[in-house]
Amino acid sequence: MPVTTPQNAPPPRRIQAVAAELGLDPDAILPHGHYIAKIPADELNARHAQPDGQLVLVTAMTPTPQGEGKTTTTIGLADALRQVGKRTMFCVREPSLGPYFGIKGGGTGAGKAQVVPAEDINLHFVGDMYSVTKANNLLAALLDNHLQHGNELGIDPRRIKLRRVIDLNDRALRDIIIGLGGVMHGVPRPDGFNITPASEVMAILCLARDFGDLGRRMSQMVVAYTYKGQPVRAHDVEAAGAMQVLMRDAIHPNLVQSLEGTPAFVHGGPFANIAQGTNTAVSTRLALKLADIVVTEAGFATDLGAEKFFHIKCRVAGLKPSAVVIVATAKAVAYHGGFTPAGGLGNLAKHIDNIRRFGLEPVVALNRFADDTPADLQRIARFCSRQGVPAVVADHYLRGGAGAADLAKAVLQSIDTNRRRKFRFLYALQDPLETKINTLARDLYGADGVDYNRTAETDLDLLNRHGFDKLPVCIAKTPLSLSDNPKLQGRPRGFRITVNELRVCAGAGFVVPICGNIVTMPGLPKVPAAARFKLVE
Repeated sequence: MPVTTPQNAPPPRRIQAVAAELGLDPDAILPHGHYIAKIPADELNARHAQPDGQLVLVTAMTPTPQGEGKTTTTIGLADALRQVGKRTMFCVREPSLGPYFGIKGGGTGAGKAQVVPAEDINLHFVGDMYSVTKANNLLAALLDNHLQHGNELGIDPRRIKLRRVIDLNDRALRDIIIGLGGVMHGVPRPDGFNITPASEVMAILCLARDFGDLGRRMSQMVVAYTYKGQPVRAHDVEAAGAMQVLMRDAIHPNLVQSLEGTPAFVHGGPFANIAQGTNTAVSTRLALKLADIVVTEAGFATDLGAEKFFHIKCRVAGLKPSAVVIVATAKAVAYHGGFTPAGGLGNLAKHIDNIRRFGLEPVVALNRFADDTPADLQRIARFCSRQGVPAVVADHYLRGGAGAADLAKAVLQSIDTNRRRKFRFLYALQDPLETKINTLARDLYGADGVDYNRTAETDLDLLNRHGFDKLPVCIAKTPLSLSDNPKLQGRPRGFRITVNELRVCAGAGFVVPICGNIVTMPGLPKVPAAARFKLVE
């Protein structure tokens, strides 16, 4: 559904003024209209010697299907920090048209905590999603063209791993047959589509250090295996150069602003349940050179987005978070079993524990909704106090930055507290893949262990044989539970994680264990949001 802008919202500043606030030369930026601009990635190299600001991560407890307001909280917190005189930016992901026309809606915040121009960002924005889609699908076309013209590499059509992508929810495209119609129409084989945010090209865009690294990573993508079991990479089908050309503009971070004028990078859009769920490393690293405090978000809860932010993005980009905010809501507590230690509060307690395992002390932001009762919010705050964690009611939806003033104060105190603590990872890259997966399942999910079906065992042997076992893991599972079963709410006990398949993203630099019934191409609900769009004449 279209985002509603508050009637009394101030007009946005021209993007040149936003850039000037950050110390960027207005003549050096690449405007896309009056309120959007791409910032050349080379600006990062030009500021290499400058010190970094403080990085604040916004994550959440296990959400309801509608989400708990991480993006809204990220924006409201950044606005509040800027109001108290801190040079602040925030970094979030680009929305996907899949959720926008599906069930969750846009990804630009809401109420008085929005990024603008919201409709442009939620729809076509600057074309980054299309660049990722085209680069991925060009690789697929070149791969199938190689099969058509003799298959000199000996690619086994049954073992092609690359899937085409589209940035829409369309379950009918999950499993298809291509190449039908005769000799002139290609080699018949099974294929399928992922949603664009699940493309490895998207993951690479979000982890590449610069344009050169982007090209090197795309060339290393494993697209298939030969009849002899050897991996076939993008450079083997001579696709890397053309893919890099298609991505030449996408590498540049996108500068916009909040309703209150706080500068923001909206760049990259991987989902956290099937990919790493964070904005681009380039935009985060550049923001840290341009601002004293950078607020960013990672998709879903600590067991997904935050874990991947720490183990994958922080490793690749050399980042060290200074504070972590866990977004909690009264409706999520109720959804997960109410105000009992074993229910919704137990779920929140587990996410507090998860952040502490990385050596950091979190802050809980109680994102207020209109139908929340003061008693429910106070009950959550008292519970957090017993856990030794500050919990602050945030009212940024209704009041903008002013509604997150107390949260900003708590975050500044947390930055000071975490200076004395040592950020750490839960596994070493040298650990076997089974150890990495087991560590996350036991320590972060609370599982008793991990089971592998026959396909996953075969995949595990193949990845170990080809040296992919030293990569970090990016577990794909449901975001609606700490387990891999969306029906196990609260803080489940006595469960095991089931790995059905392992996929290697050699260019992005991680292995994806597919757990439970997760799918990489979502479907539309019975009444999708698209049905409620109307043109107002």
